[in-house]
Amino acid sequence: MSEPSGTPFLRLLESLSPEEGGLGIDLPGDWLQGRTAYGGLTGALCVEAAARLHPDLPPLRSAHFALAGPASGRLLVNASAVRRGRSAVVIETSVTGEAGPAARALLTYGVARESRVQRAGDPPPEVSHPETCPVFFHEERRPGFSRHFDVRLAAGARPLTPGAEPHTCVWIRHGDGETPEGLAALVALADAIPSPALVLFPEFAPFSTMTWSLDMTTAEIASPSGWWLLDSRIEAAGDGYATQDMRLWNGEGELVARARQMVSVFI
Repeated sequence: MSEPSGTPFLRLLESLSPEEGGLGIDLPGDWLQGRTAYGGLTGALCVEAAARLHPDLPPLRSAHFALAGPASGRLLVNASAVRRGRSAVVIETSVTGEAGPAARALLTYGVARESRVQRAGDPPPEVSHPETCPVFFHEERRPGFSRHFDVRLAAGARPLTPGAEPHTCVWIRHGDGETPEGLAALVALADAIPSPALVLFPEFAPFSTMTWSLDMTTAEIASPSGWWLLDSRIEAAGDGYATQDMRLWNGEGELVARARQMVSVFI
């Protein structure tokens, strides 16, 4: 795998710098989707800001992102505590760009507790090893930021195949020649592929994520191989909107997160 040119993910996070009202960043052009940050990067900036501004947080348990507008130009990311309890902390984050409010998020963190309620997460689908799966993105159509990821089609369909089921399952890893660990790196790759709503498109048309909820099923965020299996499928679509369900496993087959999105489609 060749390393993409541009700014590696860890260097991107390092460029977040303190300023009045939170943390500021100028996103490099190679991390944009068109003229804005994609949803996964916006979410990653939210959880990174929360970790920096509130360094004593327990593990993230749930996140709810509302993507209100384009995250473009100079960004200001803020994170403030809504409430701190004995076992849970709720943080509200905001991302503001040169065009105004870009995102709001509520992040819920919780300490681990002993519990008699135990149930293993859903097992992953049976798919081939990532190195044997075909490359997902066609070079001429892939968004700019996606060059920072290695993505292989494990099952389902690519965009613009309207006769297929709106389902996409991929192996994905950071592709900058390093394997960044931690929550921000996971959030960034968990939304790095197009919505499977695009499978139903007869030709390319605009789309955008409106809301994204992410529920962590474990506090252990690790995949030693660097590979993660991301399964995403459309549940219903109509009136210019689509709802999708997403699941994410590490390379050892352990369910790490479940997610839902509401996507706006313009076709």
